[in-house]
Amino acid sequence: MTTLIAGLVLFLGAHSVRIFAEGWRSAQIARAGLGAWKAIHSIVSLAGLAMIVWGYGQTRLAPVDLWFPPVWTRHAAALLTLPAFVLLAAAYVPGTRIKAMVGHPMVAGVKLWAFAHLLSNGRLGDVVLFGAFLAWAIADFIASRRRDRAAGTRPAVGPVSRDLLAGAIGVVAWAAFAFVLHGWLIGVRPFG
Repeated sequence: MTTLIAGLVLFLGAHSVRIFAEGWRSAQIARAGLGAWKAIHSIVSLAGLAMIVWGYGQTRLAPVDLWFPPVWTRHAAALLTLPAFVLLAAAYVPGTRIKAMVGHPMVAGVKLWAFAHLLSNGRLGDVVLFGAFLAWAIADFIASRRRDRAAGTRPAVGPVSRDLLAGAIGVVAWAAFAFVLHGWLIGVRPFG
């Protein structure tokens, strides 16, 4: 559990600098340059992610059950992750109405993904992992929307084909992950 928590602190900490220390971040970028900042951020994030993966795997070797979710929560989680994947895709397809409406679709997708997994998993390791991501995503979404309002930022909106593209990419990625990759990478098959 210690490795999981340390990994979450590193990974989510690196992704929380804009939430809690925007001025310090700006000063570091001004001092060292954007490239150096991105390199350090990437190294810390990758180290944190590796620790999360390792630490979470360790929690599964000696699981601590907090509750036993009903079977229907697995189906609800599988369905909730579908719009999470569409939101993730919308973050990278420029000019979507989804991005204009949501503001930060990747963070909204992380919130939905984390909530879905909290709903369907009752082990301590799951609660720590997905609870930490959910708490971070809520804080980041609020801070990001506040920054957007202060700066008057409004995403550009392109043709509806951008939303259709984001939807198609999201559905294909969701299907690939739900039916193949989740079982291969995580060891749990959402649909079987």
